[in-house]
This record gives sequence, structure tokens and C-alpha cells, in this order.
Amino acid sequence: MKLHRLELTGFGPFRDTQVVDFDAFDADGLFLISGRTGTGKSSILDGVSFALYGSVPRYDGGGKRLRSDHADLSDPTEVRLEFTVGARRWRVTRAPEYDRPAKRGGGLTTEPPRAELEELVEGRWVGRAAKPRTVGEALGEILGLNAQQFQQVILLAQNKFSRFLLASGEERQGLLRTLFGTRRFEQYRDELDSRRREAETALAAVDSRARTLVEEGERLARAHDLDIREAQDGAGDLADEHAGGSELAAHPDPRRADPAPAPVATRREDLARAHRRARYRVEQAEFARTATEERFAAAAAAHAAVVAAAARAQERQTLRHRLGELEARADEIARARRRLDGGRAAAVLRAPLDSLERAERAAAAAAHDADTARDRWRAGRTDASADAARAVEQLTGDLARWEIAAAQERDLVARRVEHEAAVAAIAAREHDLADIDDRRAARPAERAQIDAEIATVSVAAARLDDLRAEHLRQREVVAAAHRADDLAAALAAAEAAYATALTDSEATSAALGALLRRRVAGVAAELADALVPGEPCPVCGSTEHPHPSPPADEPVTDDLLVAAERARDEASVAEADARERAGLAREAVAAARIAAGGLDGAAAEERLAATSAAQAEAERAAAELAGLSQRRARAEQAAAADDERRAACVEHLATARERARAAESDISRLEAVVTAARGSFATVAARIDAVAEDRDRARAVVVADAARDERARAHLDARQELDALLAASGFDDLDAARAALISDEEIEGIDIAIADHAAQLSATRSRLLELELDAGGDDPSAHDVDVSRDAVELADAARTDAISAHAGAVRTAEALQDLLQQVDRALAEVQESADEAAAVIRLADSVAGRAPNTMRMDLETFVLAAELEEIVAAANVRLAEMSSGRYTLHHSDARAARGRASGLGLDVLDAHTGRRRPPQSLSGGETFLASLALALGLGEVVTARAGGIRLDTLFVDEGFGSLDPETLELALRTLDDLRAGGRTVGVISHVEAMKEQLPAQLLVASTPEGPSVIHQDAARAPVVKRAR
Repeated sequence: MKLHRLELTGFGPFRDTQVVDFDAFDADGLFLISGRTGTGKSSILDGVSFALYGSVPRYDGGGKRLRSDHADLSDPTEVRLEFTVGARRWRVTRAPEYDRPAKRGGGLTTEPPRAELEELVEGRWVGRAAKPRTVGEALGEILGLNAQQFQQVILLAQNKFSRFLLASGEERQGLLRTLFGTRRFEQYRDELDSRRREAETALAAVDSRARTLVEEGERLARAHDLDIREAQDGAGDLADEHAGGSELAAHPDPRRADPAPAPVATRREDLARAHRRARYRVEQAEFARTATEERFAAAAAAHAAVVAAAARAQERQTLRHRLGELEARADEIARARRRLDGGRAAAVLRAPLDSLERAERAAAAAAHDADTARDRWRAGRTDASADAARAVEQLTGDLARWEIAAAQERDLVARRVEHEAAVAAIAAREHDLADIDDRRAARPAERAQIDAEIATVSVAAARLDDLRAEHLRQREVVAAAHRADDLAAALAAAEAAYATALTDSEATSAALGALLRRRVAGVAAELADALVPGEPCPVCGSTEHPHPSPPADEPVTDDLLVAAERARDEASVAEADARERAGLAREAVAAARIAAGGLDGAAAEERLAATSAAQAEAERAAAELAGLSQRRARAEQAAAADDERRAACVEHLATARERARAAESDISRLEAVVTAARGSFATVAARIDAVAEDRDRARAVVVADAARDERARAHLDARQELDALLAASGFDDLDAARAALISDEEIEGIDIAIADHAAQLSATRSRLLELELDAGGDDPSAHDVDVSRDAVELADAARTDAISAHAGAVRTAEALQDLLQQVDRALAEVQESADEAAAVIRLADSVAGRAPNTMRMDLETFVLAAELEEIVAAANVRLAEMSSGRYTLHHSDARAARGRASGLGLDVLDAHTGRRRPPQSLSGGETFLASLALALGLGEVVTARAGGIRLDTLFVDEGFGSLDPETLELALRTLDDLRAGGRTVGVISHVEAMKEQLPAQLLVASTPEGPSVIHQDAARAPVVKRAR
């Protein structure tokens, strides 16, 4: 992975867009990012991390802190990074969530976070993802590193540099787990523990089932007297039972056994012996059942013969009685046969008689109807002798003429209604026309009033945009004024801290001077003590030593000088840092005062309140102006609508007047026609109704006369037909024929009764003859039948008992056999489950770090320990060089106390002492070297595990200030070696020596207004005075 270009806009201390061209450092390989404290050097690395992962190492979960405090509300915040992975070049753009002015309605709205990923294809950027989630997923696949891995192998962030070296076992395990993704091994352990519990539960379940089945079999054997005690007591039955009893006697009765139960296998053998005894009982029961069934069959056959003989004797007695009854009804059957013959002969005359009666009734009714119709017609006429048929013809012609007149009468009514509607429409249109003219006359005054109101509020509304801009500016002034007030207190504290640091620096310098003077005096005393009389002095060469220097009271050692120099250097650094912070505070206060226009917080608040009031008034005027404009538009629309309605009203009025005139003409014409057609009646319809009624009465007379004549002819025909049939029937007259008539149902009933009597008589004689011929000897009595029935019942009861005993024996034997089979299967399952459980338990205990795992190290820790050994091996290659062979790191798998994580310890071997010691005992510089070597080794291993991704860019943030010049040179040499093969290394530091050794630099500086800027070629450009 190689970085090419970084753009920061409104991010951290950078307000305007700042560009970092990493490709410009390819030739140097090693470049320095320098600048004063707080200018934003680390923010460059924050931008890289945010672009790739949406987060920064220094602000865990603080996405809203990424926006520049110097950015205006309308300024954007954005980070854009171009990088290459493999042969593909990518560009990612991200923006965090921040507040910006709303586009409508004023106020602020939240700009949501956004992200975009593009790929350079044939010289053109092509979009690949456009949402934060999809961009994150795509980058995860492209980079192959998560944020934690990136910060450990590429971005060695400030404040987290030595975290891995100095971490405890638990913390180091968490870091390694995140970097190498080994949480799955913890899941393996939990899964194996779960399987162990499941295996133990399954084993207990199958064992319990086997015992339950054995206990069920034992209960069944005891319930059917097949248990051990009975096998011993009944050993004299049969030889097979003797053998079974001796086998069962070898084991005690479970009911009398010791509290500890016998093994399941032993109890299973006892159950098998009980099953063999049950099978013997089945055979015996089957023999008994066969014998009882044979005895029952013989008794049932004998009983059936007795019952059949008794039934035949009873049937003979019944048939003799029945035959006497049938012979006694002979006269009754003869009379019925004679009545049946007479009824069938009279049935021929039934239809003619019915026809004659109907014809007589119809002729009488028709004659009466004809007389009634003629009387009704003549009642309303003066000419009683008029012919009804001619009257019908004449009246029909008159009705046709008057129907036409009736239609004209209805048309007259419609024309009158139409005329009334036209008159009403004329009145309504004239009224509407007057209203429209009144409204049109009032329109000019209304428009003039609205125009005057618009002119009044337009002046105030025109200032709204200017007042909104002024309101935003005044809010910024208020914020700057309050910020200046807050920074003033910070400036006082910084000035006080600077004064204190300056005093401390002067004091440490004075102390060092005093020690040096004492050291010089001590050296003179040492030289004087070494003088030999007559020997030349090593200083002046004289052989005489009249005044040698006296020895010092307290000699100044090298350790005292080193401690004093360190104190002076630390005080100097603190004084410079305090001086820089005080300067920055002064600059910040000055910038805030300039931004506030020299106003304090109260004055700025007053101006803001006045601007807010003016803006509110302008917004009210703007809203009123909008309402008046809408009223003006509505008035114009209403005027146009009135013009359209007036034109339509005039047109409708003309149409209504034309319809009224046409209706008046039609009414005059129709009234003359209708008056002539009415005659003496109120309406033409009334005259039509009266004439139609008279015609209907005449037509009824014609119809009734025709019906009377037809019915008379039908009556005569029916009488002649009946007379002919009566003469041929054999009856003397009609009365005799009527007396012989019977219904069809009665004829059928008599016929059936005669046939049934004949059939019963024949059947009874035949069956009685058969029984008389079959009779032989004495008939059995009722006592004989009862004795036979009792014998059958006794045989059946014995057979039922035998069948029940056999079925019970079979069920018991089958139940025992089924239980034995289930027990055998359960015992096999117990053995299988026991083998599986043993294997799972051994594996789960080993993976979880329990016995027999002597190291007490779980699987995940074992894997991480192997990774840690590789990391340490890779780190020692560079640490040995940077420490001149003095220090090497060693992985420790010693067991930690009190149950803490074991197997992930680190020790430092000091070659000067030959002893191992914890990393916490290293000095600040030694800690930095060890952390750097460990971080580089960790990066190599993580890179290899991530698929061998090539890392062409590396950043190291701070830490070099604690190194002496020689060690610093070794560290820089190590970093310089990393650039072999095209790798670029960026270093953030305040150390002046690094500025001299690294010509390629990025200078981050703050401007007088507050925001920071990035100078790409600061080191190669002439030195300029830093802006204050």
C-alpha cells in the first residue's frame, strides 16, 4: 500500500484546503513533519486514518471534533486521499457530520456524514461506492487491514506508540486478538465446552434410559410372578424352569439387595431369564386354550340341536292356529270379490258422468254471465235496443281521434312548465348581472388599497437578506468576543507558567554552574594531591609546589553533573515550551480580539440582539409582503372571473328570453286544439276514460253471448255420449251405476286383501304339512333347553378364561422381549456415548487450558503466543542494531498469578547484566527504541498474515526527543533502512537535530488569523522567520 496525495479542507486546524504530495518524497524515502506544538502535525495522520477508516486514533468516538474550529458555518469539511494497493489506484473522499446553515428558513441543520470511493481507470476516476457503509466495506476488502492493524503497522500514533510494549497480559491479548482476528479460537473453546456439556448430558440421558428400561422390566417380572424369588421358590415345576431358577438364584432379589444397585448388565441377564420363564407360560396357556375351545364347540353343537327341535314344535302349534283363522274368513273374501267386480264395471261410466256434470255447471254459469253483461251495458244507455258489436266498432274509432288530442294536451302542460322556467331564468340572470356589475365597480378601489400596503412593507422587507448576513456576522463576533474573554484567562495562566518556568530554568543553570566550579576546584585538588616534590607539575611544569590546592569537602561526581545537566535541559525545554504556549495564547487572544472587532462579550451581545430584532421585523414585513402579493393576484383573478361570468350571464339571458317567446306561441296553438277535444269533460283524458269504459261494457256483452252459446253445445254433446255408454253397461239406470262406483284406491285395496288371503292360506298349509312329516318322538321341554344352555355358558366361560390367560402370557412375554431389545440398544448407546464423551471432554479440557494441559494455556493464547514469538524475532533484528546489541526482547510463557492471562509476557534481556527485566524498567529513550522495534516487527508479521500486502508508507509520531544523539542516529539509520525497495517513512518530531539530518520536510505553521497551513518544501527553501 502506497499513499500518493492527501487533501484536508476544514479539518482539524486547517481551514483552507491543504495538500500533501507524498510522491514528492519518493526520492528521499525519509521525510520529517515538523512545526510548533499545536499547529497540527498529528492532524495529517488523523486525516489519513479518517479517510481510510472514518475514525482517528487520538479521538476514539469523537467524530464531531474533526471539523476545524476556524471554519465558517458555510465552509465544508472534507478529506481526500489517493493511494495504491497492488496495481490499482484509488481515491477516497470523506466528510464527518457537522452543522451548517439551513438553505431555507434560517438556523442550522446537520450535514450527514458522507463518503465516496473512486478508482482510476484509463486516466479517468470511476465511482465504486458512495455511502459510508459501502465505502467502509469496500476499503476493508481492498486494504486487508482493520483500523487497529493499520495503527499498529502503518500509523504509529502519538500516545499509543509504546502501548503494545508496556501492556499487561490481558491488554496485549486484546491487542493481538484484534490484530490477528483470533476470537474464533475463543469461540472454538466455547463450542467445545458446549459440546462437552452436551456429551455429558447425552451420556447421562442414555444411561438413565437404560436403567429405566431395566427397572421397568423388573417391575413387569415381579407383577407377573416372574421375579428371582419366585424362580427360586418354584424350581420344582419343569427342568427348564429348574435351570432358569438356578441361574436367577445366583443374583439377589433387587427388593432385598443392598442400597447400591447391581450393574445394568447383570440386571439385564436376570431379565432375560424372566423372559424365558414367560415364554414357557405362553406354551402352557396355549395348550389349555385349545382344550377349552374343543369342549366349548361340542357343548354349543348339542345346545343348537336341542334349541332347533324346540323351535320346530312351537312353530307347528302356531301354524295350526293360523290355518283355522284363515279358513274362517272364506265368506268375507267372497263378498269382497263381488263388490270388486261391480266397481270395475261402473268404473267405465265414471268419466262420462263427471263430464256431464261439468258441462251442466259451465252452461248455467255462461248464461248467467251473458245476462249480467247485457244488463250492465244497457244501464248506461238511452237506446236499449242498440247492437253491441256495432257500438264497439264506432267507439274504437272515436278513441283513436281523442288519443291524439290527449298527447297534445300533455304537450300543452310541458310547454307551460317550460315557459315558467324560462321566466324564472330570466329573473335570475338579470339579478346575477346586477351583482357582477356591482363587484366590478368596487375592484379599482380594492386594488389601489392593496398597492398602497405593498409599497409600505416593501421597504422593510428589502433589508432581510442584508440583515440575515449581518446576523450571522454578529454571531461570529459574539463567539469571537467570548472566545477572547476565555482566552484572556488562559493567557494569564500561560504567562504565569512561563514566569515560573523561566525562574526554574535560571535556577537549574545556576546550580549547574556552581557544580562545574566545584568540579574544577576538585580537579585542582586531585592534581595537587598527585604532585611529587621535584617532579614537574602537569599544568605549569614547575618542579616546586609551594601552594597546592586543598582537597574539596564534597567531590562533584559525574552522576551529579549528569543529573544537573538533565535538570537544566528539562527546565530549558519546559521554559521554551511555556514560552511557546504563552506566545500562542497571546496570538490566540489577539486573533480573537480582531475577529470580535474590539468588542467585549456584553457589547457584542447587545449588537447581536439589535440585529436579531431588526431581522425579525424584516422577516415579518417579508411575510406580510408575500401575503399582500397573493391578495393582489387573487383580486386580479377575481376580476377576470367576473368578466367571464358577465359574458356568460348575458348570453344565458338572451337564450332564456328566446325560449319564453317560443313557449308562448306553442301554448296558444295547443289550447285551441285541446278545448275542442274536451267537449263537456274537464280534460281530454277524462273523455277518453269515459268512452273506453262504455266500449269495454259493449265488448263484454259480445264475449259473454259467444261463451253462452259454446257452453250449451258442449252440454248437449256430453248427455248424448253418456246415454250410449249406459245402454251398453248392464246397469238399469244412472242411479244404479252411481251406487256401484268405488274409488281406485278402494279397488286396489280389495284386490290386495283377496290375493294376500289366498297366499297366506297356501303357505300355511304347505309349511304345516312339512313340519308334521318331520316330527318324530317327543319334543324337548323348556327344562331341557335351559340345561343345555347352562352347559354352553360354562364351557364358554372356561374358554374365555383360557384365552385371556394365553393373551396375558403372550403380552407379558412380548413386553419383556421388547424391553430386552430396548435395553440392548440402550446399553449400546451408553457405550457409544461414553466413548464420544471421553474424546470430547479430553479435547475441551485441553483447548480450555484445563488438565491434562500442563501449561494451563487455552488455544487462543497458544496461537497468539506463537504470533508473539514471530513478532519478537522480527523486532530483535532492529532492536539489537538500535541498542548496539545491548537489548533483546524475549517472549515469556510463564504462568501468571491469580488467574491472569498467561503465555503473552515480554521481558527485556540486558546484555550488560545478563539478566531479564520487565519493559517498564526501561528509560524513556530505551522504551522508545524497544517500542519502535516491536512496532516494526509487529507490522511485518501483521502484513504477512493479511495476505502479504506491501507497505510502502510508514508514519512515526513523536518519541525521538528522549534519545541521545548517538541513539537518535541509530534510530534514524534503522528507519532509513526501511526505505529500501521504495518505502517512504514519515516522522513527526520537535528534535532540532532531525531537522538538520532530514532534508525532506513538511512544515506545519499557524497563520496570524489562527488556522494552520502546510509548506511542502520548507526544508529546501531559505529559512524564514516564523510568523508570530
